[in-house]
Amino acid sequence: MTVTDFRPRSVPNEVARVTSTAAELLEVLWGRASTAPASASQLRVLLILEHNSGINLRTLADFLASTPPSTSRLCDRLQAAGFVEREVSPADRREVRLHLSSHGQAFLTDLRVRRQQTVQAVLEQMPHAERAALLRGLEAFCIAAEAQIHDGSEASEGPDSRTA
Repeated sequence: MTVTDFRPRSVPNEVARVTSTAAELLEVLWGRASTAPASASQLRVLLILEHNSGINLRTLADFLASTPPSTSRLCDRLQAAGFVEREVSPADRREVRLHLSSHGQAFLTDLRVRRQQTVQAVLEQMPHAERAALLRGLEAFCIAAEAQIHDGSEASEGPDSRTA
């Protein structure tokens, strides 16, 4: 027998439980770095627009699992705050395209810096070997999550949405 025989195995349910706990702790820590003047819902819109610039209201509503009227009101508030820009689609004047403004991007950049500082303070309390292991694990998690998000978005779009 080796030392590793005595170590508990990583059970997927246990890993999911600890990951959920870590995410909740991050929410508490990040809650100290205010997202004002954007609410949690508005922040989600900004993050979606950052990665999907030029989407229309219906697509954004689908991302949010919301209705187009509610999504429109949310975007009205973000536009009034200077975080979102709307433009009429050149292909269809009835369609409005949404973009993150430079002010919105600056807000996200500042928020990320503040959140990263909060996480850095926690990481500095961890031994180097555990930080290195966490980094490897989180990199693998991000790759798997991005693949699942990408696969899920293609599946929900359907074949008709991929026309050129």
